[in-house]
Amino acid sequence: MSGLFSLKKQLTFYGAYHSNSINIKIHEVCVPILIWTAQVYLAPVPTPSFFPPVHIKYNDFMMFDFKWPAVMAAVYIAYYFCLEPIAAALYLPQWAFSLLTSTAFSYHPNALKIAIAVHIVSWIAQFIGHFGPEGRSPALLDNLIGAIVLAPFFVHLEILFALGYKPQLNKELRNSISVEIARVRKMEGDKRRAKEAAKNQ
Repeated sequence: MSGLFSLKKQLTFYGAYHSNSINIKIHEVCVPILIWTAQVYLAPVPTPSFFPPVHIKYNDFMMFDFKWPAVMAAVYIAYYFCLEPIAAALYLPQWAFSLLTSTAFSYHPNALKIAIAVHIVSWIAQFIGHFGPEGRSPALLDNLIGAIVLAPFFVHLEILFALGYKPQLNKELRNSISVEIARVRKMEGDKRRAKEAAKNQ
């Protein structure tokens, strides 16, 4: 259970699936889009009666409703604060912008259709990044929940690291990811050799 709140362990797992620079760039574009579109199609989902009927309209493009997208944002950010508080705090403005704009867009008559279409295209782009430049299946095929929750924070930290955020942490994570990739490749190689040996018997 303690590993669930270990930044090094969680990002080593996720980073081992995202070591190719092209694939990382694809994720830096697509992951925020996936979060935003998910918030759009979660907005109309009925909420329990105990949810307070809060609706705040800042303008036509930014609104807040106390609905599932707000709960989603709160849970994600709370988890990120457990992993790396400073990085999570720096992530708050982006999550707030995503939540407010997606909520406003959800009132558009064709919001659901548009969000689902963009969501699907973004997933396709990520799969192309994995099976193409990365040469490895997505993390979600091994750990669905972990991959979905970690993806936004991984992308956020990649951007922060590029801007010079905590270079020692960046170095430690890179080293840890490299060791994990080497371990996985050795394991996959051993499996292939075992299968080939079994065929030749």
